[in-house]
Amino acid sequence: MDRFSWSNGLLEINETLVIQQRGVRLYDGDDKAKLDVGVVLLSTHRLIWRDIKNHECCISMPLSQIIFFEEQAAGIGKSAKIVIHLHPPLVNKEPGPYQHSKYSYIKLSFKEHGQIEFYRRLTEEMTQKRWENTPVSQPISTGTGYFTTYVLLSSVSMQGGRTRAVGIVGIERKIEEKRKETDKNISEAFEDLSKLMVKAKEMVEVSRSIANKIKDKQGDITEDETIRFKSYLLSMGIANPVTRETHGSGTHYHMQLAKQLGDMLQAPLEERGGMMALTEVYCLVNRARGMELLSPEDLVNACKMFESLKLPLRLRVFDSGVMVVQLQSHSEEEMIASALDNVSEKGSLTAEEFAKLLGLSVLLSKERLLLAEKMGHLCRDDSVEGLRFYPNLF
Repeated sequence: MDRFSWSNGLLEINETLVIQQRGVRLYDGDDKAKLDVGVVLLSTHRLIWRDIKNHECCISMPLSQIIFFEEQAAGIGKSAKIVIHLHPPLVNKEPGPYQHSKYSYIKLSFKEHGQIEFYRRLTEEMTQKRWENTPVSQPISTGTGYFTTYVLLSSVSMQGGRTRAVGIVGIERKIEEKRKETDKNISEAFEDLSKLMVKAKEMVEVSRSIANKIKDKQGDITEDETIRFKSYLLSMGIANPVTRETHGSGTHYHMQLAKQLGDMLQAPLEERGGMMALTEVYCLVNRARGMELLSPEDLVNACKMFESLKLPLRLRVFDSGVMVVQLQSHSEEEMIASALDNVSEKGSLTAEEFAKLLGLSVLLSKERLLLAEKMGHLCRDDSVEGLRFYPNLF
């Protein structure tokens, strides 16, 4: 405690408050100091303690006096503490509450918690050692009153001929500057989005042009090149996607959307064995539509119109509630026969193993196996290892 000197508690020029914590008692080594519970303040240059009742009672110590510090956990009836080990007192030290101490360390006892954050901030300051780079000058008067009057309310400091606002005025100015910067960033973002919309329209025109050339020169382009071009078009998006702005709302919109889905999903369904889960269809369609995203409700309503519009697609709902889009030519008997053949060949299969064989999703593979079971061709073994299907020999 003989490292502390009496202080007025005012921050000096170039000194900044880092953190403060109420309800802290000082210990001179293992002995309680003759001071009451108060407020401890950590600045970039000093450790300050102020009595919570007697505001004139204030002491401080330079951070350069600290060698190292450590945490001391709370116990039964004991508060958590930070133990600070100190260098010997300076020769020219100002007077303080203790002229001599037999201890080379002090303790900060936190009665109202907050020691974790205080320890973290103290670690940062001791690592950065900002007091070495910005030496302090004379203190700035802040008036008298409660213990919080050490805060610089509207003072300024001169650095390199420039006036820099500190305290509340500086904080308000920083908040205003940050708000202006945010507004600028938002404006620039929307400008970029507008440019992206223009580019998207240009890409749609390019895709439409390529599609027309493929139709006009079908004989001059090989089948492999056609497939490659179509994959490029799918990655670029749908030319002229059906939207509510172009086709209104309600039944007419869903009818036009269903027709467009019929044209778009034909090839992907053939590549995937004639059936796709509705979730896969949703992702595929919205990826191709680009900015004109489709809602799940609109997709379901459009798929329900496949049959009434006599399109080659159908929306199917399995007993489990799983919804799929399949080709009209997709045969249920072929599905069941495929499941039975694969299970018979392997002896038994799980949905995951069946999915790997056919290259389908696990969800659709399970539905095929359940359908074969429902028709009496397969039976199941449901154990801790999972659901496994076997040929039904009965």
